[in-house]
Amino acid sequence: MSLAVSASTGQSTLRQVGSSQVEPHRRRSEGTMKSKQAGITLMGFLIVLAVVGFFAYMAMKLVPSYTEYAGVVKAMNQVSSEGVEGKSLDEIRRELMFKLGFQYVDDATIHPSDITMGQGAGGNQLHVSYDKQVPFIYNIDFLIHFDKSVPVQGNVAPPQ
Repeated sequence: MSLAVSASTGQSTLRQVGSSQVEPHRRRSEGTMKSKQAGITLMGFLIVLAVVGFFAYMAMKLVPSYTEYAGVVKAMNQVSSEGVEGKSLDEIRRELMFKLGFQYVDDATIHPSDITMGQGAGGNQLHVSYDKQVPFIYNIDFLIHFDKSVPVQGNVAPPQ
């Protein structure tokens, strides 16, 4: 083998003696390493981080409202399982509001007027419907509407 250097280009080539094949000389950086790196750039990472942070902040604001709603449903199921035979609507409201206190439901969330009794497919139903306004950013708020009905055992006393 012999090394030949071209005067016009300055590239060196490697030749085998007695052969017409010519192999180009490779530099260390040519063909041995990946020519393109894979991954995310710093700017791309910051954009992804901002989007994830936005949704995380939104979840931090909304999750407490849904856990409070779960407490409302649990209190409604307790009142439903105890029965309402002979109780007036005001007594049922008072009992439900008392049980909501044990479920860490804020007094300002549900008003007694949000609690009603009505007829459903299976008989009497206890119905709670309320709206919750959650402040988000500056003058942007979330307005969440919650609506739940549960069947109750017994008949409600007529209003006096």
